[in-house]
Amino acid sequence: MSEFDDTTTPPLHYRITREAGGRLAQGRDWFMGRWRESVWFRRGGYTIGGGLLVAIVGWFVILAGLPDARSLLTYQPKLPSVVRGDDGEIVHRYERERRVALQFQDFPTQLINAYTSAEDETFWTHNGIDAGGLIGAVIDYATKIGSGERAVGGSTITQQVAKNILLSNEYSITRKIREMVMATRIEQVLSKQDIITLYLNEIPLGRRSFGVQAAARAYFNKDVADLELHEMAFLAILPKAPETYSRARNADVALERRNFVLDSMEDNGHITAAQRDAAKAMPLGLVTNPAREETVDAGYFMEEVRRELIQRFGEEAEDGPNSVYAGGLWIRTSLDAELQEAAREALRGALLRYHGSRGWTGPIATLNPGNGDLQSQLDSSNLAIDYEDWRVAVVTERAGASARIAFASGDPSQLTGAVPDALKAGDVIAVSPSGNAWRLRAVPEVSGGFVAQEPSSGRVLAMQGGFDSRLSDFNRATQALRQPGSTIKPFVYAAGLDNGMTPSTLVPDSQYCYYQGSNLGEKCFTNFGGSRGGGEYPMRYGLEQSKNLMTVHIAMDSGMDNVLRVFRAAGIEPEEGAYQPYPAFALGAGDTTVLRMVNAYSTLVNHGRLNQPTLVDYVQDRDGKVIYRTDNRECPKCNMAEWDGSPMPRLAPRGRQALDARTSFQIVNMLTGVVQRGTATRLRDLDLPLFGKTGTSSGPTNAWFVGGSPDIVSGMYIGFDRPRNLGGYVQGGNTAVPIMRDFITASRDRWNGRPFVAPAGVRMVRVDRRSGNRVFEGWPSDDPMGSVIWEAFKPDTEPRRTQRQDDIDQMRELILAQLRRRERGPQADSVGENSETPPADFAEEQGGIY
Repeated sequence: MSEFDDTTTPPLHYRITREAGGRLAQGRDWFMGRWRESVWFRRGGYTIGGGLLVAIVGWFVILAGLPDARSLLTYQPKLPSVVRGDDGEIVHRYERERRVALQFQDFPTQLINAYTSAEDETFWTHNGIDAGGLIGAVIDYATKIGSGERAVGGSTITQQVAKNILLSNEYSITRKIREMVMATRIEQVLSKQDIITLYLNEIPLGRRSFGVQAAARAYFNKDVADLELHEMAFLAILPKAPETYSRARNADVALERRNFVLDSMEDNGHITAAQRDAAKAMPLGLVTNPAREETVDAGYFMEEVRRELIQRFGEEAEDGPNSVYAGGLWIRTSLDAELQEAAREALRGALLRYHGSRGWTGPIATLNPGNGDLQSQLDSSNLAIDYEDWRVAVVTERAGASARIAFASGDPSQLTGAVPDALKAGDVIAVSPSGNAWRLRAVPEVSGGFVAQEPSSGRVLAMQGGFDSRLSDFNRATQALRQPGSTIKPFVYAAGLDNGMTPSTLVPDSQYCYYQGSNLGEKCFTNFGGSRGGGEYPMRYGLEQSKNLMTVHIAMDSGMDNVLRVFRAAGIEPEEGAYQPYPAFALGAGDTTVLRMVNAYSTLVNHGRLNQPTLVDYVQDRDGKVIYRTDNRECPKCNMAEWDGSPMPRLAPRGRQALDARTSFQIVNMLTGVVQRGTATRLRDLDLPLFGKTGTSSGPTNAWFVGGSPDIVSGMYIGFDRPRNLGGYVQGGNTAVPIMRDFITASRDRWNGRPFVAPAGVRMVRVDRRSGNRVFEGWPSDDPMGSVIWEAFKPDTEPRRTQRQDDIDQMRELILAQLRRRERGPQADSVGENSETPPADFAEEQGGIY
């Protein structure tokens, strides 16, 4: 029986359900009937079903693997690393793309309005997709099918953010759909301010610039805050075709597009008609050569820093979050801009002086005309020069006695003056202006290296590894292994002082020969110039006058193993070439680098404490957190909120004690005599407390000087990259010392005249510098050639009061020894050899104090 009888009206929901079920049954019956009876109906059903299935699968395929829009919340854009000198000023950037990240409040309002007017007028109101723009883009795409042209338009700023950061630049409908989906998701995650900030920081704008700040610098040499209205409008046209609008030959097209943006800004109410007209009247005003931010030319220094950072943090973004070219690091270096400039010019001056009138020595490089346009090849070679008004050019045509040249940028020109016969098309040369043409210049073939260091810390203050790092990135200050010549002698003398000698010890200046074996025979040494010497002189004299024979005697008397031990302790010996215990190594036959020699001399000044040379003080990540620090000494009480009454905290000294502090000071004290009376007297009239040592390797192939003050130690050499004879007249004193003189003169305000201070345990005694005997009646004077000087001795090693007393003491010991022999009988002959009782002259024989 029915729930409702005939007289009862069913409820409304019941009637609707019953009627819907009836209609559904009718529809099902109709569909099944048509399906059984009509072939075309079945085929249409299959087609529609298959199409729906394909659409569903395609939709999931398109959306598969889409990145999470929430990743933009922690997105870190690629940023260049910024390098600062020791004064905090920016001196360099490590960048392959120009990028500067700004915050929303840093962007001028009118700049934002210019971009929204040019790219997305409804940006502030849409949800990621602009319907009107999308329809226009679809129509444009349809009209260009088969034409090979690329459809434009339709992408909102949010879609461009999705494409530039999360997707690719693939040109396809699939990518467009993915872009639209990502845009809607981004709008749900980020605010409009966040989206426009990402856009203005990441948009590629040509000239290797990403973001508006980098572009403002590249096109106008301005920061965004200083841009004028017409300049903002120009930057806003660049997203469409940066390489087109940025070229001078397309200036008319760029002006037309810029003015269109200004019209749009006026239509949108962002500017007045008067502002629009005034901006339209302005020229583009693009700069052709953007200003460099570097304040000092320190290419060799920066390359060393770059290598160190890449080894520590990686090079590209995939190497880690703090990579050199993407991590946005802030690097504080030890570079001293003033000293770097002085070092660069001092070394260049010496190279040019040596080159003199030798003329053109050959091309800087050679390009192949068969590889295409020579000007383009030069542009991609990155060869350049930063010296006076010189420029790098390539010879494009050689015709008789004349030649045509081209620069990496600019118009071709003519080479004037004498043109060498060997000059040919493809040669890269240096030129300087001469009237309306250019004159050939010769880059010195000889080269060299220079390093300046702070001895108390090991911080490298300046570095020059050749004439110009743009011509060659081979750093002769750190990479060139050269024979140091006589600059190594102070460390031979240090071995002597450690093994019983004193600055007043008399050393024979006589020929030294030793047997090398049956194959090599006997080897004999001579002084510079072939002199065989003669007589005995105090150790000081041998160092001041750079006597080879005295040095060899000291080395052999001390033991070559002990000498090599000092070399290694001072860090002179390179890792790739161990020194051998032969006398030639005591005269500088082993290879080393300028940086190693400078660091070794810094160890002497630093009372024997060795610091590893450093170029980087500390590194901060993009957020300012220090992630690396060279000086890791701890000072737990340095940041106390309140003083607890205990002594002021002090940092422990840097480095490690590599050499005896007293020995180190004795050597430094003797090396001041090299400046006052020896081979470096060209520095004497600077009237500064200076020490140092010259060096000239056999040939001569290298000319050296290393030395300085208590605060700055410098070292330098000049020589050919493929070592060959520099000429018989070349010596460290006349070739390298003038470099040091020019360096000091150019940075005189940095040399404070602070004297060398002796460490504890050193006695300063008056002696006669010619004999080494102690003096009691005279006093040292300002005359550098005076006979009385202050000499440094370790306790109880200073000379006796008079030589006569020494003779008396020696006679007394001889008589006592003879008396003992008579008392003890024949067995006394073995005393000192097998007996526990030492002989009377035990101290002297064993290298003790005397």
